[in-house]
Amino acid sequence: MVEALLNRVELSGILIERKALRFTPAGVPVMECLIGHQSEQLEAGSLRRVECEIQAIALGTTAQWLQAANPGATLQLTGFLAARSRNSKQARLHITTIEFVEGNQDGKVLQEEG
Repeated sequence: MVEALLNRVELSGILIERKALRFTPAGVPVMECLIGHQSEQLEAGSLRRVECEIQAIALGTTAQWLQAANPGATLQLTGFLAARSRNSKQARLHITTIEFVEGNQDGKVLQEEG
């Protein structure tokens, strides 16, 4: 039996930008975006200030919900990391769950079906 390898990311951040909603040839909605994250993390016994920007992508229902978010919205995201493409091994966050922390979405938790 093959043991499942762990690949799960939980991240909160601000939606910096999102591209236009597009569709795969099979008709699946796709939304690419950029998430800004700032926090303090404990590392080697000391607090470290963390600031980064993460390229992310959402598919299906999750992409449609992300389309409704405006830049500046605070989000809690869950997903996994995967290579950007066959030609680029740069990691990108694939969003599977979105929680809107502020705004018109009233804190709803949305998860891709399947």
